[in-house]
Amino acid sequence: MIATVAVGTDGSGTAEKAVTSALDLAERFGARVVFISAYSPVDEARLRHEKRDAPQDVQWAINPEEDVDATLRECEELANARGLKWASEAAQGDPADVLVDLADKHDADVLVIGNRGMHRRVLGSVPNTVTHRANCTVYLVKTT
Repeated sequence: MIATVAVGTDGSGTAEKAVTSALDLAERFGARVVFISAYSPVDEARLRHEKRDAPQDVQWAINPEEDVDATLRECEELANARGLKWASEAAQGDPADVLVDLADKHDADVLVIGNRGMHRRVLGSVPNTVTHRANCTVYLVKTT
């Protein structure tokens, strides 16, 4: 039985294919989907510059995780459109470690990832590490 499908995303075009596959899988099994992502904090100089130039009412949204937050919101909207239950979480760190750790944290039965590395790492390094370290089934989507 598949109750929770986790999917790693970084907002790239290849990750979108993994997200679509995860949504299809969750829909088929009536499972909850968990969108997970890793990030590196936004440079402090960039944050100061963006806050200085932003209107007062949106400055609260400018934070170290702002880029990944937008990616997760897009995924959440896709899940809502399909009527799926969902959760999302991002954490700072190495993408492979974060994907494995967050999949564990959310008791994922399946972790869906693309066959390309996240965050422009060496081709295959994230998928390779995840497939060897994950404590659940890994569904590797051909994204290229």
